[in-house]
Amino acid sequence: MKSRFLMVFVLLVTLGMILAACGSSDNEESTGGDSGESSGSEDSGGDSGSGDFSVAMVTDVGGVDDKSFNQSAWEGLQAFGEENGMSKGEGIDYAQSESDADYATNLNRLVRQDYNLIFGIGYLLQPAIKEVAGQYPDTSFALVDSVQEGDNIASIVFKEHQGSFLAGVAAAKKTQSNQIGFIGGVDGSLINKFEAGFVAGVKSVNADIDVEIEYAENFNDPEKGRALASNMYSKGVDVIYHASGGTGNGVFAEAKDLKNANPDEDVWVIGVDRDQHEEGQIGDANVTLTSMVKRVDIAVQDVSEQAMNGEFPGGEVIEYGLEDDAISIAETNEEAMTEEIRSSVNEWKEKIINGDVEVPSTREELESFVDAL
Repeated sequence: MKSRFLMVFVLLVTLGMILAACGSSDNEESTGGDSGESSGSEDSGGDSGSGDFSVAMVTDVGGVDDKSFNQSAWEGLQAFGEENGMSKGEGIDYAQSESDADYATNLNRLVRQDYNLIFGIGYLLQPAIKEVAGQYPDTSFALVDSVQEGDNIASIVFKEHQGSFLAGVAAAKKTQSNQIGFIGGVDGSLINKFEAGFVAGVKSVNADIDVEIEYAENFNDPEKGRALASNMYSKGVDVIYHASGGTGNGVFAEAKDLKNANPDEDVWVIGVDRDQHEEGQIGDANVTLTSMVKRVDIAVQDVSEQAMNGEFPGGEVIEYGLEDDAISIAETNEEAMTEEIRSSVNEWKEKIINGDVEVPSTREELESFVDAL
């Protein structure tokens, strides 16, 4: 009897120890699991990037490789990324627009991806920036080439008319035919600044020079650019300034074809937004006289730095010009840009910076300017 009781007692004690051990193991696993989930939640923070600053941009329809405006903006964002250990998809990125219908869609997608600062590259994005920024007041936006009110919107504009004036001076000093052309993208207040400044520069050198003006009504139509350029060159124009984004690629193509067919023919193109010297290269020759360099890259980099440092200029209009070195004239083609031309350009540049010359930015101002010459 005692033996049976002892056996039962031993079995009960052993079973109790087993149950206690299992209970201890379950509790430890449960505690470890809760801790892991909490740590994971803190890491994600409900916000991609764990609080790290990130910035992206939405291109205009010309695309990020338009060799002009959008490309310059992306180069600025890449330079910002390199300085701060970022790369495409890792802190910086872009969304490419195929049409104006993509603007709001791309902006919204970047907002959902939790970018702290989003650039709209080009004045055509103004309505989309206004709409999306109003819906997301905690996201910072920057609009290039137009002004939009909003506490979370920085408006970035340039004194393109100043640089275009200097391009006009260079064209007037270079022409042999006294016939010069201007090809714009879309006829509106922005490109009219380029036109007014350019014509003012030409006329300041020689009021008798004729300037033919055409608009492609598109920033991404190289064939239209080529056709307009062909018509101008055939009538004796020997220098064309384009302010037309990707459409200007057609202007370069036409000039290079003419130069290839007749190496002795003087045909020149003045590029825009970035130094387009490479676009004019044809064998040992180059049809790019100069370029009106608009440092969108500097502006994008500058505003990105301000935003990252907690100094985003929301609600402000930031204007860049000659005095900021954000507007300039390229001198890459040293053979075409002779010392005489460079000297004349620099003289007029000083006059503009010193306030001795007020460059017109509209057709109405241009008319008054020319009348006063």
